[in-house]
Amino acid sequence: QVRLVESGGVSVQPGGSVTLSCSASGFTENTSCMAWFRQVPGKRREGLIAMHGSSLTSYADIVAGRFTASKDNANNTMYLQLNNLKPEDTATYYCAARSRPGCTYVAAMDYWGEGTLVTVTS
Repeated sequence: QVRLVESGGVSVQPGGSVTLSCSASGFTENTSCMAWFRQVPGKRREGLIAMHGSSLTSYADIVAGRFTASKDNANNTMYLQLNNLKPEDTATYYCAARSRPGCTYVAAMDYWGEGTLVTVTS
């Protein structure tokens, strides 16, 4: 089974940065699509950025200029760097994976981590 474990969620001040990590195991050639989502309290979960292999495939508008994703393929770890954080970025951030063709930030995912909480407050 595919297992995804997020880590790195902390409480930070506005304008700060956080790097999240997602450790993946149990992957096959059909589970090379990984993505970051987040859920702001009281709102729907939203896709942020998707990667297939080592390549970015698509990202939400909110990601541009502020958030970046990367992969360490040797360790099957995906990272999400959150910069210039704002209070409205407070959310649980989820790592997800898709085992079917079609890897975008709005695609339905097949596997989910339990999430890691980022709180942005002064």
